[in-house]
Amino acid sequence: MSDRPWPTRLSFKASDGVLDIAYDDGARFAIPFELLRVESPSAEVQGHSPDQKKLVPGKSNVRVMSADTVGRYAVRLSFDDGHDSGIFSWDYLRELGENSDTLLSAYKDRLKAAGLPR
Repeated sequence: MSDRPWPTRLSFKASDGVLDIAYDDGARFAIPFELLRVESPSAEVQGHSPDQKKLVPGKSNVRVMSADTVGRYAVRLSFDDGHDSGIFSWDYLRELGENSDTLLSAYKDRLKAAGLPR
């Protein structure tokens, strides 16, 4: 048995544009679809090292089209822009949930500095 928090519920709320995820330790997060897309753990977004990470513009209205579990450790999300190669571990979703405000703010700042649309 692991001491790590385990997800108890995943709910995709299209009207709010968020993934609502609850953990067995009582934590609950509403992670924006936009953040999930621009922080996808895929090599297409993250590259193969930190200096290769891509800035992904124009995703403010992106939607999650489907979610498929990967073993017992993750979920693969498919987005309406065709991106479907990111496998989101439960730990990574927890990290995104805990830091969503900071991550989304930093993303917006990077877009603005690069002169790219949200």
